[in-house]
Amino acid sequence: MPSASQHDHASATDSGAAGGDALGADLGWALGVAYRAYVKMAADAAAAVPGSHRGRQVLAAAAHDVPGTQRALARRLGVDRTAMTYLIDDLATAGLVERRPDPADRRNRQVVATDAGRRALAGVDRRLRTAEEHLLAGLDAADRAALRALLRRLAVYIGSADPVADACQAVSDIEEAESAAMPGPPSARG
Repeated sequence: MPSASQHDHASATDSGAAGGDALGADLGWALGVAYRAYVKMAADAAAAVPGSHRGRQVLAAAAHDVPGTQRALARRLGVDRTAMTYLIDDLATAGLVERRPDPADRRNRQVVATDAGRRALAGVDRRLRTAEEHLLAGLDAADRAALRALLRRLAVYIGSADPVADACQAVSDIEEAESAAMPGPPSARG
């Protein structure tokens, strides 16, 4: 159950957005505001990891999954192979992952989180959970769970209808679309 102040804030926000303001009903605006806030908070939470949020994803895969090769990690996470090489190089230089010979094929290297990497990941994940709770503070527990479930279901649906093989390309597509939507010449943007 939300507190009185949360309820008052939510009511004021809802009435401000909906009270004659077309933005209140605009899904793109709502997603954009939430996305921007999440990206900022996730970047802050993962700032200590080389590669920020993307580096955190590589570190999590190296810590929680069966050790995978660099190529398999790139494919699974949708990261360009060249970008993945740089990410893993930076994570290895920081002592968070190491490359080990693959026992099944010694020509390949497995990417494995070090103990320091597992500790760093635990800290980032704590900060990320705190950031997510802050982001969703305007919702009660049931609404938070419902939002997560609905977004997950929507993401699975969209992913199956329009798969994105490379997350780097997806980010590039978003930036390109945002840039194209900005008024004025490219030199005046940003």
